[in-house]
Amino acid sequence: MRCLRLPTLILVLAPALNAGTAPASDWRNGWRIDRPAKTSPARPAPVAAAPGLAVLTLEGAGERWQARVDNRLAGPAQVSVRPAAGTPAMPGLPLQAVIAGAASVVVTRLQPPAGATAIRLDMIAVPGDPAARPRDVAYLLPFDAARIQVSQAPQGQYSHTDPENRDAIDFALPEGSPVLAARAGTVMQVQAGYQGNGQDRDHDLGRANLVRVLHEDGSMAVYAHLQHNGALVRPGEQVQVGQRIGLSGNTGYSAAPHLHFAVQVNAGMRLRSIPARIVSPQGELRFARTMDEAGASALP
Repeated sequence: MRCLRLPTLILVLAPALNAGTAPASDWRNGWRIDRPAKTSPARPAPVAAAPGLAVLTLEGAGERWQARVDNRLAGPAQVSVRPAAGTPAMPGLPLQAVIAGAASVVVTRLQPPAGATAIRLDMIAVPGDPAARPRDVAYLLPFDAARIQVSQAPQGQYSHTDPENRDAIDFALPEGSPVLAARAGTVMQVQAGYQGNGQDRDHDLGRANLVRVLHEDGSMAVYAHLQHNGALVRPGEQVQVGQRIGLSGNTGYSAAPHLHFAVQVNAGMRLRSIPARIVSPQGELRFARTMDEAGASALP
């Protein structure tokens, strides 16, 4: 099975100094958060750090400017703001800040360099709080099935080789299978509007429908490759262990129907997966720490 990766976004915000504002981007327009956002100095606008993640806006006039970050997640996000590459340094930058869920925060006040006609900033946004300390807990199997088939285990060489996915598990499931919350928490992020799957990494990587749930210890569970409109919950909703939160599918960078499940933390401006103990009616799941290229295994 293919898996997904959550690349960070580097955005360039380049409004003229008499900038106005415009409506933020719709989160359904894309999830490729490594693509620079485009703005025009003649017609500036707030720019989403990633659809559903955060928006950076410049406010002010003359020599009095401030940078505001609106966190679109129903949970914390860490942001890094710095002058765009090739632009003059500015006092107070670079900076990092953790923005609470759904908060709007002025992260810094800016004075444009002498003679400048525009301010250009880069921002990276990553879900989660790096101060979180995940606890060792048992997770429920995120679906109900008599037979458990794992198409790629943790550290699978097919695609579970990067920090975000190293401890992820791909469960082979028929499309439309109910996906259950493996642990109680708050729905932090929902992506549900994509259809279809493919093998073009550049095109399909960010097109997996998903639900991200924030746990009380700051860790986050990701349930990905859901059906089109297969999310059964909304951001900010409290979910209980075993609650139906989605329908499995085959969206995004995927070769066959499956559920990609991972527990992640913010390791300081980057996502990192962590091992999760999963308990099924047959007992706790055990995985070999190395797999062949296909990464296939099955449990009775």
